[in-house]
Amino acid sequence: MGNINVIGYHSFYAEDGKKLSNALEDNGIDILHRCGGKARCASCRVEVIEGDFGHLTEVEKKAFAAKGLDDTKSRLSCQVRVNGDAFVNPLMTKTISDLDPGPRPED
Repeated sequence: MGNINVIGYHSFYAEDGKKLSNALEDNGIDILHRCGGKARCASCRVEVIEGDFGHLTEVEKKAFAAKGLDDTKSRLSCQVRVNGDAFVNPLMTKTISDLDPGPRPED
């Protein structure tokens, strides 16, 4: 169980192994996931202030490159899983963008 602290929102506990995007959404953070968790849109990006989500995956590298993003502190919340405590900043939310969040990523 990880304590997830979210800048501009609140902290909550989430089960280890749960997709971060779904944990955020289940706890009232209106994170975008416009492609439904397929790692194509990069709208679910979060800045990782503290926490360990492992190495950047190849699918994340490909998504960031396709969008022209080069930020070593960002991760796709639809591709990483809760793994203990973390402190994150959601970069794209419905509130900020006024876009439809998109379909929920599969667990």
